[in-house]
Amino acid sequence: MLRTIVAVKRVLYDALGHFNADDGWAMASHLAITALMALFPFLIFATTLASFLGAQAFADTAVHLVFDTWPEQIAKPIAREVLNVLTVQRTDLLTYGVLLAAFFASNGIEALRTSLNRAYRVSETRGIIYRRVQSIAFVLIATAGFLVISVLLVFAPLLGRLAVANFQWIEPYMGTITLWRYIIASVVIVGGLFAVHFWLPAGHRRFVSIVPGIIFTLIAWLIGSTIFAAYLDRFSSYVTTYAGLASIMVAVVFLYIVSAIFILGGELNAAISRYLEARARVG
Repeated sequence: MLRTIVAVKRVLYDALGHFNADDGWAMASHLAITALMALFPFLIFATTLASFLGAQAFADTAVHLVFDTWPEQIAKPIAREVLNVLTVQRTDLLTYGVLLAAFFASNGIEALRTSLNRAYRVSETRGIIYRRVQSIAFVLIATAGFLVISVLLVFAPLLGRLAVANFQWIEPYMGTITLWRYIIASVVIVGGLFAVHFWLPAGHRRFVSIVPGIIFTLIAWLIGSTIFAAYLDRFSSYVTTYAGLASIMVAVVFLYIVSAIFILGGELNAAISRYLEARARVG
């Protein structure tokens, strides 16, 4: 028992110490702003591509998938504005505007890469062209995934009725389309976390070695967003302080919290790996 406590203390001290010493708070700020700046270009690009392919209901689905897991006080005003932007008719799929949107969206991926490289204490050795192509590929894969999910959600009620008709025992477990949106959004988040931790940073990691940081990230996100939402309900003075900019400032602070937790997840994985390697050398 004592040995376990000592091990946990060493891992946490290593993770938090490296996070603080390696400008983790500044990187969280950079990641939060970059993520917010990349969000609109990504959704514009994805919606334009989906519309070109005939998926007209994509915009509403994409907004739900992105914002359903955010606290309502934060997500509602931002989601409304995003939906207003996405419902503008666009026919410029192959023009510079949408291509630039894809490029700017990939900046968010690059910010994730930089944060994780620092967290995992690795130096980037891959070329800039390779990294940018990989980032754009992540954007395209995310777009394709959102498009598939959009189609599935359109057909979900029909598939649900067919399932109930043939398997009546399944009816109590079908839930509503809102429930399925939450489930799918959660699966997307978990899958995305595994993808960015596994492929974005330099070097190679075993699948099992990234699990602790991802579990920590998910739990801390849930706790952090709940606390922040409760704070907004009871004590926040953002509206009086920032007036019309309140919603965007709330989103920035929320993304800052989320980004710090995300980086700490990488720091935790690195600290655990360093501790296990040290024990293996001693043993």
